Amino acid sequence: MKKLGFDNELYLKLQSENILKRIEMFNNKLYMEFGGKIFDDLHAERVLPGFDPNIKTKLLLKLKDHLEVIFCINANDIERNRVRADLGLSYDNEVLRLIDNLRAIGIYISAIVITLYKGQNSANKFANKLERRGERVYFHSYTKGYPNDVDTIVSDEGYGANPYIETTRPLVVVTAPGASSGKLATCLSQLYHEYRKGNKAGYAKFETFPVWNLGLKHPINIAYEASTADVKDINQIDPFHFNAYGTLAVNYNRDIEVFPVLNNILKKITGSEIYKSPTDMGVNMVASAITDDEIVQEAAKKEIIRRYFKSECEYKKGQGSLDTIERIQYLMAELNLNTDYLPEVSVANKASKESGYPCIALSLPDGQIVVGKNKPTISACGAVVLNALRTLAGLDDDFDVISDEVLMPIVKLRTKYQDSKSSILTLDDILIALAISSSTNEKAKKTITQLDNLIGCEAHSTYILSSSEESALKKLKINITCEPKFADNRLFMN
Repeated sequence: MKKLGFDNELYLKLQSENILKRIEMFNNKLYMEFGGKIFDDLHAERVLPGFDPNIKTKLLLKLKDHLEVIFCINANDIERNRVRADLGLSYDNEVLRLIDNLRAIGIYISAIVITLYKGQNSANKFANKLERRGERVYFHSYTKGYPNDVDTIVSDEGYGANPYIETTRPLVVVTAPGASSGKLATCLSQLYHEYRKGNKAGYAKFETFPVWNLGLKHPINIAYEASTADVKDINQIDPFHFNAYGTLAVNYNRDIEVFPVLNNILKKITGSEIYKSPTDMGVNMVASAITDDEIVQEAAKKEIIRRYFKSECEYKKGQGSLDTIERIQYLMAELNLNTDYLPEVSVANKASKESGYPCIALSLPDGQIVVGKNKPTISACGAVVLNALRTLAGLDDDFDVISDEVLMPIVKLRTKYQDSKSSILTLDDILIALAISSSTNEKAKKTITQLDNLIGCEAHSTYILSSSEESALKKLKINITCEPKFADNRLFMN
């Protein structure tokens, strides 16, 4: 059984209580910038064993009678078809997915704001699509005078040039499909209009990482740096917090750098100093819900190694930079880590060297490691998952749980009717065949019931997986890393 180091219920209780307190601080009207992922926060799940990746959704449900949601999307992201890498969805489609998912659980979505708008045609089309479905859509342009001319920013030429979004509930959650979507500017624009109307509203941030009251070099915080190495986020001690309170707090460079400007803007809007530090702005009770620091430290170290392999593979595919790799290598050195911290790495590489085939090694919940080899009839992904399921079911490796009568029609379908030049059975093929076999084969039925036991298992591949195979492993919630090597010389991978 997987060891847990995080208490979801305690976190939910503390985070919701502190948000309600923050609402009370601001005369019952708070605009909260909601960073990170509302659904499927898989990074948090990996580094905080026990963390529910959809805990933010549960928190919204807990507060749903108090809140409404505004979605922001950067017009430039629509124009260039920016994609959320982990899901493969464009940002505009991700907004639609999130709205549907939140409404399905009873969360009120009040508006969509297209930010940094300057007449982009694709943004106009997106707005038309939403408005014809009855959605309220607003356009916010670049803020005149930002970032240094505070008098212009906080004026009818600056934030005042944006249309005011009518809201009715005490808590307005401002969120987006990803970073740099205009959440902060939307919050401050609303704050400006509220004060013009005589309403003393407030601003705060929902934070998860970095964790302000864990150490600067705590693996949880270093894992956050590794996850954002491509955008060069760097954790730092918050000097404003230390000067104000004499205590150490961790924040990241962009929040610290922008705080003097943001603080001046807030003071100009509200007429008083609301916060003494960027850390003050956040509501983050993660550290208080950690129940076993040793477990979360180990999990965070593994995540850093995963990020390293990911950066290497992205560079190999022409999608990343050497700077990102070097940054993560530096973070690994700070914790004295190397890739063998994941035991699957050495096992996979050794098996590949001895067999001459590309291999994948997978650690089972009890620590046993099984291997799958890439052969002419089956991919390493299909082989390793099948071997893992058979092992978990207590079956011999040489016991064939899938008959040729089931497999051969799949091979024929792939080669004859799907225009595939490969007869190799993929992981998806194997799972379909296993599911079919389970209706008549008791051994296959026993094997397929073990799928849930693969959740959270670690695996390492000696080659870069195709997007379809990687996706199949992710759907099984297996954490996969890959060597930055291609399995063959083909240029096109799918």
